[in-house]
Parts: sequence; C-alpha cells; structure tokens
Amino acid sequence: MDSPVPPSPQHRPAESPAEPRVRRRDRHGRGMRGPVAPPQVPLSASRADTFRDLVLDSVERLERHWPQLADVEFLVLEVPPSVPGETVPLGGSVPAEKGEPARVVVYRRPVEIRSKSRDERALLVHEVIVEQVAELLGLSPESVDPRYGQD
Repeated sequence: MDSPVPPSPQHRPAESPAEPRVRRRDRHGRGMRGPVAPPQVPLSASRADTFRDLVLDSVERLERHWPQLADVEFLVLEVPPSVPGETVPLGGSVPAEKGEPARVVVYRRPVEIRSKSRDERALLVHEVIVEQVAELLGLSPESVDPRYGQD
C-alpha cells in the first residue's frame, strides 16, 4: 500500500553530499535561455556603445587632417552638470593645463534627445566635436571641417 505520509528520516536512503545540479532545462522544459543575438551582430550593442562609436568615427575623420588632436582626450558623458537658468549644452571643451591634456566632452543624452535617427545623430555628434575642436584650436568650425553646416 502506498502511504501519503513520507518515510521518516530513519528510513530514507543515505544521500550523497549536496552537489550543485547542472541545469539543462528551465522549469518549463524549453531549455536554458541564451543571448538574443551573437555579440558580433549590431543588435547586441548598447546605445552607449553605438554613441561612443559615432564619436570615435568623427574623431578619426578629424585626426586625419589635424594630427595635433592626437594629444586631446575625447570623452562621452551621459549628461552635463546642471546649471539653473542655462540651456543644456551638447558638448564642452577644456584647454590643456599643467600636465593635463586638453579635453573635448560630448554629452550623450542631450544629443540623443535632439536627434531622431542614427544618421541625424551622427551628423550632430560630428558638428558638436567640430565646434569644440575649433574652440580649442582658436579657429572657426568651417576651417576645422570645410563640410561643417552643409549636411
């Protein structure tokens, strides 16, 4: 006869030491979840990664014509520091000081908010970088990149 009461601890077979079981299936029997896309597919890149790539592409374009930009640090920050009563900047630059290299900063969230598509975002990122590099070099943006403002 089957008894609904489990056997007492004295009658249970000896158990092996607690070893973690390897799970080959989830609780619904469909198998473990894996990545949606392999890492080499653009789908797996985050928005921050794709934005960083836009900045790097723009910097590489400018460094071909302006070799002195190799000493400039280009940074991507999420948002600028808040200053009440002022407009939100898209970027900024800091000249070189006492052993610190010059820096150009692009603020990701304000740029993303002001652009609708990837192409528009790439164009805006390039314009922000050109403007900040022009400010560092003491030139006009058109002299840094002749195509500035034409696209």
